[in-house]
Amino acid sequence: MGLLDGWRHCPRCAAAVSPASGRVECSECGFEHWAHSAPAVSALVEDDRGRVLLARRAHEPDAGLWDAPGGFLEEGEDPLDGLRRELREETGLEVEPGRFVGTFVDTYGVGPGAPPVLNLVWEVEVVGGEAAPADDVAELRWFPRDALPSDEDVAFRWLAPSLRDWVANGLTGS
Repeated sequence: MGLLDGWRHCPRCAAAVSPASGRVECSECGFEHWAHSAPAVSALVEDDRGRVLLARRAHEPDAGLWDAPGGFLEEGEDPLDGLRRELREETGLEVEPGRFVGTFVDTYGVGPGAPPVLNLVWEVEVVGGEAAPADDVAELRWFPRDALPSDEDVAFRWLAPSLRDWVANGLTGS
């Protein structure tokens, strides 16, 4: 099931529409909308002891599993501003983005209705604040690089292999 599969009526004029080829088009008013991945930002946070900060998810999808702090961008929000906002909301930390780690495509949950997500990931430096779980985070924990959670305890398909690669390649700082 794609992002637009449930669309049956135009949101502007209520005429019938039929999703096709990743888009919907209304023949009555000309409205057109393309399916897309939702943009999200995540941070790889490392302390001065080389430990990595992970957040235990408080809500579905993947409630109870470990995740990189971050979240969805707001409409029109600059990704780096969104990264700073999400870290402040979820962890209480003020951060400064460093090296861009990469992009990772996944879904927000599993199953045919799970929306696609484009994850943009940066290393960040903590520049202020006190780490405390908030928003949709149940717990924060610093993990030594050689004692990361098992793949089964990590949220989303992209994160566990990406963390392993990040740790194995000794990528630190910007």
